[in-house]
Amino acid sequence: MDSIDNRYGHGTRAAADVAIDQGLRSYMVSVYNYMAGGLFITGLVAYATFTAAIVADSGPGRLGLSQFGQLLYNSPLKWIVMLAPLAFVFFLSARINTMSVGAAQSTFWLFSATMGLSLSSIFLVYTGASITQMLFVTAASFGALSLYGYTTKSDLSSLGTFLFMGLIGVIVASLLNLWLQSSALQFAVSIIGVLVFAGLTAFDTQRIKDGYLEVSGDMAARSKSAVLGALSLYLDFINMFTMLLSLFGNRR
Repeated sequence: MDSIDNRYGHGTRAAADVAIDQGLRSYMVSVYNYMAGGLFITGLVAYATFTAAIVADSGPGRLGLSQFGQLLYNSPLKWIVMLAPLAFVFFLSARINTMSVGAAQSTFWLFSATMGLSLSSIFLVYTGASITQMLFVTAASFGALSLYGYTTKSDLSSLGTFLFMGLIGVIVASLLNLWLQSSALQFAVSIIGVLVFAGLTAFDTQRIKDGYLEVSGDMAARSKSAVLGALSLYLDFINMFTMLLSLFGNRR
């Protein structure tokens, strides 16, 4: 009788483990799908904005700004466009638990579009070839780091405080350099930023994976958690991309 009970007990646990594995894979796929969708919207809006902001008759190899471009990049509106994505991040992080799933998704898509407006200026600074090259480098690096965070048996939570302090340092130094315009400081920030966001990619992936069990029984909470997880990984990707572009991109 004991052997029968043990057999059924093991079978029940095995079935539960299979269900968790399947649910976790589905959950992580939804996280990555949200992230990929957000990146697609950002890229589309960024390029469309750049196209509308330039004029073609500025001479060989030169880019001139249209009236829309002057308004977007050379007026006080640029500060609103630059800071709007940050406002979305704070809003979504603070209010997601009280939102409906549809509202959380819509806010994430709006954030992605707003980020596209903010990032459109990179097309004025860097060549299209270097932007494409750094995009592929970032995608490959992100994929490897996220895979490591998902599969490693090591507990990466001990890195959280260190990475958070590094992130605060990068943000403060970046804001300071808006006024200083120091190339040396920008170089240092970019190097440190690449390391910080590389670490955060693995750390956030493991954190999102480990948090699945907390929301697995509630479909609404699971969907909103997937949006919030996608936001974290999206920010890791975008920031790693811009840091690498700053270090290795070819300027116009």
